[in-house]
Amino acid sequence: MSLTQSLTELLRPAVEKAGFFLEEVLLTSPGNHRILTCVVDGSKPLNLDEVTVVSRLISELLDETTLIDDTFTLEVTSPGVDRPLTERRHWEKNLTRIIAMVMSDESSLTARLTELRESDATFIENIKGRMKTHTVLLADIKRAQVQVEFSRKEDN
Repeated sequence: MSLTQSLTELLRPAVEKAGFFLEEVLLTSPGNHRILTCVVDGSKPLNLDEVTVVSRLISELLDETTLIDDTFTLEVTSPGVDRPLTERRHWEKNLTRIIAMVMSDESSLTARLTELRESDATFIENIKGRMKTHTVLLADIKRAQVQVEFSRKEDN
């Protein structure tokens, strides 16, 4: 088992018990220094206080283990907007957001997620002011990513 996997197994249960999700653990070594990055998410976007709570929790766990014996820097962060939607909870969290998708057949669709069901979802595509509804099987979506909206009209 790799060090990253061991760290993930150590940290995930405590992070989840605190009500968050441990998305990823990365260990990098630029030069002579190690950086441990923990990507943490929640059912809603994390605020600074929540990141601080999780950071302290992870730091305490790491202080009690011998998995990393060198000095390192701990970075706790939330996922960026460019994170792919890979889990159902990612989709639930982004209901009403615009999603860019590539389908299994390599076609693409960029539309607003309006409804999420067990095996499919409804999207509304804005084509030059005309709204077109799409029902898409989740299994047919190869890749999906939230699109940033700087100003949003509520009727989109």
